[in-house]
Amino acid sequence: MAKTAAAGSTADNGLALEALNLRKIYKRGGEEIAAVNGVSLAVKKGEFLSFIGPSGSGKTTLINLLGCLDNATSGSLKVGGETIFKGSCSLSEGDLTRIRRRVFGYIFQKFYLIPTLTVYENVLLPFAFFKKAGAPADPMEILTDLGLDKRIHHRPSELSGGEMQRVAIARALVNRPEILLADEPTGNLDSRRSQDIGAVLKGLNGKDGLTILLVTHNPSLARIADRIIELRDGKISAP
Repeated sequence: MAKTAAAGSTADNGLALEALNLRKIYKRGGEEIAAVNGVSLAVKKGEFLSFIGPSGSGKTTLINLLGCLDNATSGSLKVGGETIFKGSCSLSEGDLTRIRRRVFGYIFQKFYLIPTLTVYENVLLPFAFFKKAGAPADPMEILTDLGLDKRIHHRPSELSGGEMQRVAIARALVNRPEILLADEPTGNLDSRRSQDIGAVLKGLNGKDGLTILLVTHNPSLARIADRIIELRDGKISAP
């Protein structure tokens, strides 16, 4: 069965996001470092991409630009047909916050769970700041799908690493994002738990048609994606 785009997409051109000649320059003393150097990329709705490359190749910087967590030095980015930045012009921080809340879910290598809250309370936490139209009144369906329904009253210290990462995934999904960004989501996990998280991500993409951008050093995890993008020295490496 063909994948369908996640609900709530903002454009009908079939693209979740489109980047053109993105550059991100950092200054260190009198030296300029091009962390991302002329990246152009189109991502279809419902596509699963993985980004690989050696440390310092620009993977995390690129995903931060695509996920509206940082502004580019130059180039342009459209998300769902809406221009986020173009050249040196960018949306205001308020508008960027609106885009982040409405469009994206984020998963990181560190779980960032609140230790004093239960699993259920951690997953509900995004609702304290913003509740997207169409978000579930109760996240139990998400927790059940992720195998956490028997752990909802536990605190993070009572969970395994794999369970904590699944809680972080549930929290990222609770507002029904259109695009899920996962930056080294298995970096703190052993190989078996990494495979489990990979299976969860693959299921979200295949079953729900969720667009996923994955950064990983793990070759086997990268291969579950529809497309692998290799970065070297801030550029997309030729296949």
